[in-house]
Amino acid sequence: MTYLRRFLIIAVVVVAITAWLAMPYVSALAILIDLSGQDMPMRQWLPVSVGQVTTRDLEVPTRHGVVRARLYVPKGRSQKTWIVVPGVHAGGVDEPRLVHLTTRLAGAGITVLSLPLPDLREFRIVGRSTDQIEDAVLWVTADDALAPNGTVGLVGVSFGGGLAIVAAGRPSIAARIDRVVSFGGYGDLPRVIEYLCTGRLPDGTVQPAHDYGVAILLLGALPHLVPSDQVAGLEASIRAFLDASIVDDLDPQAAMPLFARARQLSATLPEPAAAIMRDVNARDAARLGRLLLPLAGVVGGDPALSAERSPIPRAPVFLIHGAADTVIPQTETVSLAAHLRAQGHTHVSTLLSPAISHADPSTELTTRDVWQLVHMWVEVVK
Repeated sequence: MTYLRRFLIIAVVVVAITAWLAMPYVSALAILIDLSGQDMPMRQWLPVSVGQVTTRDLEVPTRHGVVRARLYVPKGRSQKTWIVVPGVHAGGVDEPRLVHLTTRLAGAGITVLSLPLPDLREFRIVGRSTDQIEDAVLWVTADDALAPNGTVGLVGVSFGGGLAIVAAGRPSIAARIDRVVSFGGYGDLPRVIEYLCTGRLPDGTVQPAHDYGVAILLLGALPHLVPSDQVAGLEASIRAFLDASIVDDLDPQAAMPLFARARQLSATLPEPAAAIMRDVNARDAARLGRLLLPLAGVVGGDPALSAERSPIPRAPVFLIHGAADTVIPQTETVSLAAHLRAQGHTHVSTLLSPAISHADPSTELTTRDVWQLVHMWVEVVK
């Protein structure tokens, strides 16, 4: 064998190994670009195609009734199955950002069950949602066609992320979960409520909280704030405001008539419900916080709502959080990771990224931000 031929063979082997080692990172970068929704010329340079996906709607049985879900199945054989639990949003399986996320994950070869929980769709954060996640995992992993390996990855977003970590620690499913991923989740709900009410982080610094989060948690406190015959009307008015707030993030013009509807509903309320709704419409988080703070333990104290008050998961845990989240503060990921490690968990990965807002990718990415996200994603999908 000549020297040149030997050199070429070695060069081909080196290039092939390098390409093989780099491919997970290239695939992760392609997914992040696709999920960002941005038209980036560099995407066409990446040799990563998106596979065909078929969908079908399912009804997942749980102890609290069926949950409408949507299954995304990639073309060909899939070795991974993930259950995705979105956060507080009324849109259900048809919510556009959820559809975009789950379709792209399935296009990467992952079978995905999209599982919007009924109470989260109604802006309620209650313990039966954790039960429903547990029951969904049992149901999926009992079906070889849905979970060939008998395990699933559990992915939660926002408040759904906090609940997913709680569910993953339950003994009945702990061995059936191969990873838990939380985007913008939390470890202790009463601590989140305290932040939303005061804007104070655990270290005493102040980071103004988003009024949207206060309004969500306020719903659980209404029976303690107004007479029983005023609860339903005030709930409807607050939900109308929250629906408008969700639309406002995407299309402020389209949200204007929805906010007007919320104000119309509030005009029909008697006192003291009317006064509370005026503060909601005015986005007066400080006044609402003073009402909610004394009830933090009542609203959020159920151990089924907080990972730091429940058994910890056995599976690897990945915590990804926006570095300046004003709904669920980034300190929740720091505190939760410390708690899990103190309890003996040896595989907890965290990322606080300025490239992430509350559970959504930002359009402003530095090279370092992109690399951190890519590296984390490679670890998640291993």
